[in-house]
Amino acid sequence: MRGDVTTTRMVPMSDLCQDLYGLSAAPPEAFLDYGKALLVIAGADGEVGEAELAWLVDHQRRMGAPEEVIDLYKEFDHRGAQLTDLLPAIRTDVDTWQAAPHLVYHAIQMCGADGVYAEAERAQVLRAARLMGVPDDIVLSLHALVDMERAVGDLRAALFHVNSV
Repeated sequence: MRGDVTTTRMVPMSDLCQDLYGLSAAPPEAFLDYGKALLVIAGADGEVGEAELAWLVDHQRRMGAPEEVIDLYKEFDHRGAQLTDLLPAIRTDVDTWQAAPHLVYHAIQMCGADGVYAEAERAQVLRAARLMGVPDDIVLSLHALVDMERAVGDLRAALFHVNSV
């Protein structure tokens, strides 16, 4: 697969993606541009850290992204990209699905993967959300959701004596 993934074929998404988001297929360019959009947002503080990139790769694998698409994330220069150029190709097999709130949700998770949710990243998440038409109250709710999910994960780890890596 070349760096300009353009095809109309649909790639099956993982069972996890179907369970979490109700999606069963997307074209490769949707996976590619979704990941690139997350890189643009997470890179707002000047760089995409190793933990952030690792989060993206793991997340996309768990969603069913093809490996050739994932490989392209590592080559992508987020500094010269425009979020608005990436959004049109992000589509799935569910017409009512909207990428915007999912991107905000995943961007918050990715930006915090290194343990630091930089102010520039937080501001970029908000700018991206506004650009995509996600209301501020939904952004605030998504931040709270991510915080709650982290707390539940910590609680689960404590209850079952799971050592974090």
